Amino acid sequence: MSIEEVLEPERPICDPHHHLWDRPESRYVLDDLLADTGSGHNVISTVFVECAASYRTSGPAELRPVGETEFVDAIAVAAEASPTKVAAGIVSFADLNLGPHVGVVLDAHAEASTRFRGIRHAAGWDASDEVRNSHSDPPEGMLATAAFRRGFAELAARGLSFDAWLYHPQLPELTDLARAFPETTIVLDHFGGPLGIGPYEGKRDEIYATWKTAVAELAACGNVVAKLGGLVMPVNGWGFHKRDEPPSSDELAAATRDWYLRAIDVFGPDRCMFESNFPVDKVSCSYRTLWNSFKKIASAFDEAEKDAMFRRTAERVYRI
Repeated sequence: MSIEEVLEPERPICDPHHHLWDRPESRYVLDDLLADTGSGHNVISTVFVECAASYRTSGPAELRPVGETEFVDAIAVAAEASPTKVAAGIVSFADLNLGPHVGVVLDAHAEASTRFRGIRHAAGWDASDEVRNSHSDPPEGMLATAAFRRGFAELAARGLSFDAWLYHPQLPELTDLARAFPETTIVLDHFGGPLGIGPYEGKRDEIYATWKTAVAELAACGNVVAKLGGLVMPVNGWGFHKRDEPPSSDELAAATRDWYLRAIDVFGPDRCMFESNFPVDKVSCSYRTLWNSFKKIASAFDEAEKDAMFRRTAERVYRI
């Protein structure tokens, strides 16, 4: 496998979506991240997004996720001498189904790190047994429940954003939530999770047509911004992770370009940010190749638009 030359190596990048974990079966910690961010692209800062890592093992159950913020903050401190501001923003987990009581958890995250910026409470749910629901084990229709919305209401008062991870059939649910809370910044993760496995396999054109309409309706909510990435996970159905040789940036761009350009068209560059979703997307391609594909997809945009999508939008949303 040949290593691609890095395109536009000087372009500043804020990677607004990656994970860190240290588990018996899998590790992706500071050295692993810096090996990726240091592989050729000019990644000047990153944002960590929750992944149920290093929770506290004792104390009240609702406060145990604060351990993840403490874990990541320590990594950010250890990385302060690196060229990349690692975890300059931290998106943590709090169970918004706790209603108003979740405020105690949000305040504990804020006390644990000055880098704390928002919450992700994953809502991915599908009726098919072939689609794994989100790690937070959400019930069907969670975003519309009274308890969840009472908890969600605690975010705006603290200036916190909400990262939304769900599957494409659920996009109308997110649109309804965004309309109900126009004062809360909502970040759409991974294009809204277009599925390509189980009952969705082989239906990409049909799914794209449905998604195209749903994402435009969501984009009409001015409080929503979009992360552009996380589209080559196994759940998306491209099958890149099954290949003997990983795809080139040309292959990635050719396969996914329509999704990117549609999102940019409806949200506008100043509400879009490219993301790596590493190490999850690492099963399909390298960090170097992935960001090359983004640069190829964005090649027709002007400099100000590119700068917005590669760093400025993320820096504004996550206050970096």
